[in-house]
Amino acid sequence: MSLAVRVIPCLDVAAGRVVKGVNFRDLRDMGDPVELAHHYTEQGADEITFLDVTATVDERATTYDMVRRTAEEIFVPLTVGGGVRSVDDVDRLLSVGADKIGVNSAAIARPGLIDEIAAKFGNQVIVLSLDITRSPDAASGFIVTTHGGRTQTSLDALEWAKEATERGAGELLVNSIDADGTRDGFDLELVRKVREVAAVPIIASGGAGEAEDFPPAIGAGADAVLAASVFHSGHLTVGDVKQALKQAGVEVR
Repeated sequence: MSLAVRVIPCLDVAAGRVVKGVNFRDLRDMGDPVELAHHYTEQGADEITFLDVTATVDERATTYDMVRRTAEEIFVPLTVGGGVRSVDDVDRLLSVGADKIGVNSAAIARPGLIDEIAAKFGNQVIVLSLDITRSPDAASGFIVTTHGGRTQTSLDALEWAKEATERGAGELLVNSIDADGTRDGFDLELVRKVREVAAVPIIASGGAGEAEDFPPAIGAGADAVLAASVFHSGHLTVGDVKQALKQAGVEVR
């Protein structure tokens, strides 16, 4: 029996506030992260994801405090990513209430970080965040980016997804930079291709616009669906998404 599909609101946080843009640009203030996390939990969210999109050293203290306050408010798993560069960073975030840790740029710069985190805390703690864009420079047609999609790496997205899971990443957050914030639907081809190379759970992210956009992402191979702007704007609730999934024959919690 397959596990129930998870619906995950994502809070992109900058300077202690939730923000949202299109294609990772033109960020707008969407509210207080602790209040929003509580609100989505009440709607039935299965998990909450925090991504610190401007994770600089001087905002680290803000992030730890925010994670602690949120963990006290909610009773579902909390994933925190952004600026995680070491095992010590992971240790501290877990100690203030995070359940899983998202890694991205630091793992690209030093892939051994994934091995180190997995060895100390277990694979289930690591969510590898993949910001992916279409590119003719990659054999698969998909390339990994950093800095909110602004900087292309030389990494083929599928090769990196495969390597990262072999190193110990327990889950992949597959975010389409091209679809991000557009509300035109998930990049189903991208989800399918990652599914072919990765045996760990996949979270589809980027592009959700209507409740009907979510079931196809599961059909393409995702184990969970993540969205931000459709929830923050009030256009959809977590319940709306779960209802659409149920109607499509997908098991939800």
